[in-house]
Amino acid sequence: MFRFLENLVDPYCDYPIVDRPPTKIWPFLNDYARPFRKLFAMTAVTSVLVACVEIWLIAYVGRLVDLLANSSAETFWQDQGTEMILIALFLMFLRPAIQMINVGLLSNAILPNFGTLIRWRSHSHVLRQSVGWFENDFAGRIANRIMQTPPAAGEAIFQVFDAMTFATAYVIGALIILGDADPRLAIPLLVWLVFYGFLVGWTIKRVGPASKAASDARSAVTGRVVDSYTNIHSVKMFAHTSAEREYAKEAIEHSRKTFQTEMRIFTRMDVGLTIINGFLIVAVVGWSIWLWSIGSASIGVVAIASSLVLRLNAMTGWIMWALTSFFRNLGVVAEGMETIAQPVTLVDAPSAKVLEHGPGRIAFEGVTHHYGRKTGGLDGIELVVEPGQKIGVIGRSGAGKSTLVKLLLRFYDVEKGVIRIDDQDIASVTQNSLRARIGMVQQDSALLHRSVRDNILYGRPDATEAMVIEAARQAEALDFIADLEDPEGRSGMDAHVGERGVKLSGGQRQRITLARVILKDAPILVLDEATSALDSEVEAAIQDTLYGMMEGKTVIAIAHRLSTIARMDRIVVIDDGKIVEDGTHNALLALDGLYANFWNRQSGGFIDTEAAE
Repeated sequence: MFRFLENLVDPYCDYPIVDRPPTKIWPFLNDYARPFRKLFAMTAVTSVLVACVEIWLIAYVGRLVDLLANSSAETFWQDQGTEMILIALFLMFLRPAIQMINVGLLSNAILPNFGTLIRWRSHSHVLRQSVGWFENDFAGRIANRIMQTPPAAGEAIFQVFDAMTFATAYVIGALIILGDADPRLAIPLLVWLVFYGFLVGWTIKRVGPASKAASDARSAVTGRVVDSYTNIHSVKMFAHTSAEREYAKEAIEHSRKTFQTEMRIFTRMDVGLTIINGFLIVAVVGWSIWLWSIGSASIGVVAIASSLVLRLNAMTGWIMWALTSFFRNLGVVAEGMETIAQPVTLVDAPSAKVLEHGPGRIAFEGVTHHYGRKTGGLDGIELVVEPGQKIGVIGRSGAGKSTLVKLLLRFYDVEKGVIRIDDQDIASVTQNSLRARIGMVQQDSALLHRSVRDNILYGRPDATEAMVIEAARQAEALDFIADLEDPEGRSGMDAHVGERGVKLSGGQRQRITLARVILKDAPILVLDEATSALDSEVEAAIQDTLYGMMEGKTVIAIAHRLSTIARMDRIVVIDDGKIVEDGTHNALLALDGLYANFWNRQSGGFIDTEAAE
């Protein structure tokens, strides 16, 4: 039975992928709720049935009291025995069946799958965002919103069917039963409903914004804490533990104050609810006793009225908390939407095609990109890299070298100009096919917190074990991989490397990154300080491997290390976003310009780009 209910909706079912999700909360939730509409309708029906059964039970208590009052003990079972047996069978079998269907639909069919669907689609949407989008936010805050939004949305749905649908049916049923017993008994209940409505409105108006503020504050705490943990080496190295505690404390204190504001609303709501419930009990029960005392109502009516208002008294607190929880969770969802519902702006063109294979010619034609600012980045770059040509790119820090590579990979769109690979505008081809043609080794050789094998296979998931081992051998990584062992006892290729590869040295991480790119074997190779983390001995050992990787490929290498630059076919010098020199190593030395100045100031095998002003 559980398996049947759990499989009524597939949370991973196909859905239309959109670049701009709804930005209003109800269209946003409605979009996710499409696969669940039939289940929602069935759950609403069963919730109403459960409420009707509960109301009927209270009404039947009144009938039972009147039956007992008007029957003798000797003849009661003879006169009412059949009815009592039918009622007993209903309570033991039919009522539990209705309750079981209602609970099963809500707890087994909807809640686990609804939250999973939201989390899966939200994560899928966020993964499509550009690199620049991630650079503008805390990874911890993004992850926190992805994690807290689905349970909040699920809890809101739960309250709709578990409390609000049930409560609405219950109150309507109570009005009908009291009106049927004596229409005058419905008057105090209607008056109470007016006060209750005012209290609900007052609470809802305040709890949504307060909840969103509290949720924002919690996400800020998560962002700051995760930022400290991610950069724990810097925290320890600069002895800034106390500063990080204060940095987190500021956010934690703000979170405490927003939570206090939220809780004050609930306290006022609870006090107000107690006052109006006191009125309900006195008015309905007192009036029913007075009607009995003048002979206008039976004892059964008093029993019905007393049972209903006492049940409503107990239930209204739960309903109010359910309502506030509903809007509180909507506040959490609204906060999560600030991340989840952001549009994907860097997208494939509607008619984007797969990048066709070619010899690997790269052309930058009038390329300008300033990251939306007036300065920085690149300005009017004209550069052609012929197939199989290897160029070195050098310049001062901030000159635009990394921007050149990011634009080639289309991590950002150019603001002006065109980048072509084999005469194909990279803006008109799919991003995946573009990046599949480019292998890149970065200065920051961060790895995934997975096994060594998984990290190398990232370059080519369908590679065989023999191919993985050969790539590791070429990257001079086999020896240290054989000695690896993680805290879980996994060793060698199965050992996990820790978050961002923290369990490995910089040189070890770089060699695994090199193995990954060797395995990918893309026709265009980008090296961004590819050997920066390697000591001289290891670099010398894999120098032949690097140049073997370059053989037959179009290569763009950003480097400060002379051994990487001097052997390139061409060297391009970028300064202040422009290409100021372009030629061979010897030609640029003869030019006696900026490159020659860098060369003359070289220190320890590196070109001193900071001093060469």
